[in-house]
Amino acid sequence: MMPFSDEDLKLPVSTIIENKVAPMLAQDGGAISLLDIKNGRVFVQLQGACVGCSASGSTLKYVVEKELRAAIHPELEIVNVPQGMENSLEEL
Repeated sequence: MMPFSDEDLKLPVSTIIENKVAPMLAQDGGAISLLDIKNGRVFVQLQGACVGCSASGSTLKYVVEKELRAAIHPELEIVNVPQGMENSLEEL
């Protein structure tokens, strides 16, 4: 059970993504955007060189999700939102 509301999670999640994850992805020409948080699920969209990269799934699971779980809560889940699906988060 997540002890935080989605609203409570927005600032710490966005801070980690902006300050730790985004600079790392930028080194390889990639980018990441936080789209929303719903029920402990963090919806992000990979951009730049990350789109279509064969390592993007591993990057999300073993870098982004791991960082968020360690810093905030172990039940956080990261979901990559494909281009064009930004308005259909509930379907993912």
